[in-house]
Amino acid sequence: MNADQRFEAAAQRLGYTFDGALKIGGNYTPLLEDGKTLYISGQIPRVGDQVVVTGRVGAAVSLAHAQLSAQICTMRALALLQRHLGSLDLVARVLRLTVYVQCTESFTQHSEVADGASNLLVEVLGDAGRHTRTSVGVYQLPKNASTELDLIAAGA
Repeated sequence: MNADQRFEAAAQRLGYTFDGALKIGGNYTPLLEDGKTLYISGQIPRVGDQVVVTGRVGAAVSLAHAQLSAQICTMRALALLQRHLGSLDLVARVLRLTVYVQCTESFTQHSEVADGASNLLVEVLGDAGRHTRTSVGVYQLPKNASTELDLIAAGA
């Protein structure tokens, strides 16, 4: 199975589709290429017009739902890479991942939330999905999203 097929299998497993337009929320570009480096703007767990996981992790949102939120954000980032490159097989490596978690002041499992995104990147891209990472807790995110992530990748 190639990376594009693994992407489709992951989408089916999650129960969402990531074809069609990926809505963005402002005057910016969702992907910028500089040489072989690809910068993906922050992605929230939006499918179509709906942000599907909202609220504060550690209160209204469980760890499992926060991981799902991070996975949906990751699928959006992968969809942007796939459209730009023509195939996810042309991702040489994910270089950097940053995951933001809207959470309570006592929530400390930011890394476990980010594991949802990291595991998915490796599931779809194999070794090219292994990356450096930072995960942080924040007070608010756009549209009350539970998570947001951005990433930097290298094209082949």
